[in-house]
Amino acid sequence: MSVLGQLTWSVLVLLVIAEWGRCQGQTKNCKLASDHGRESEMERKLLSKLEPLASLSFSAVIQDKDDSYKYYFSVCGNAANTSNAGLVQIDKSGIKTVIGQYTETEIFGGSDWVMLIYKNGSTYDSHCNSESRKSMVMISCNRNTIGDSFTVIDEERTKPKDCFYLFELDSSTVCPEITNKLSAGSILLIVFFSCLTLYIVGGFLYQRLVVGAKGMEQFPNYSFWQDLGNLTADGCDFVCRSRARNAPPTYRGVASEPLGGEETEERDDHLLPM
Repeated sequence: MSVLGQLTWSVLVLLVIAEWGRCQGQTKNCKLASDHGRESEMERKLLSKLEPLASLSFSAVIQDKDDSYKYYFSVCGNAANTSNAGLVQIDKSGIKTVIGQYTETEIFGGSDWVMLIYKNGSTYDSHCNSESRKSMVMISCNRNTIGDSFTVIDEERTKPKDCFYLFELDSSTVCPEITNKLSAGSILLIVFFSCLTLYIVGGFLYQRLVVGAKGMEQFPNYSFWQDLGNLTADGCDFVCRSRARNAPPTYRGVASEPLGGEETEERDDHLLPM
């Protein structure tokens, strides 16, 4: 490889490493604003689960009577290339409105969902007592996608305060981990059948290749298992048979010995010639 090729390859590797490192820590751009003023370990852990979403941008369009709005969302990134904006609204005339900043973020969640709240957006003109806009993004578990189905659910601006935008997003990043735990019985069965297979296959090969056995003699310890089968059958016969083993055979209640044999010979004595 030429010197120019080596330099080009080195630059590409450095760019890839730098981009990978930037994406890996992009969720750190979010400033968690909790009630006590300090982010908790649980909040930062929840946010780190969304790291695969940090390099993605999402958009949705909604039609409101004669107006149409397009919304852009980026986790801890500049949505629609707007500084510090996590969510941006653009109307049909192209006017941008920041509806939530990632520099003031709240997060909480459950086993298969996470709620992101972005505060300190642009102030309302006449609604909601001219307070700053706030947006909430509900991220639900969907194992079939990293991030999809970004949807505008509602904009609540009829209240005097605490108005908000509500969005929904599907992602596998918030799904619980699947752990396959085997029970003790399953482990014992696996060990038993593994040992049994090893015994049969290894014994068969030994009997055939080393001993030179043929036919059924190739089965390991064939004579032992044959005797064991006979002993098992004898034991079953002894336990389960109800007939006495030493009882003389009878037929219809008649004894096997001839009845009155000697008396017959005595009755015939007078018929013999004297």
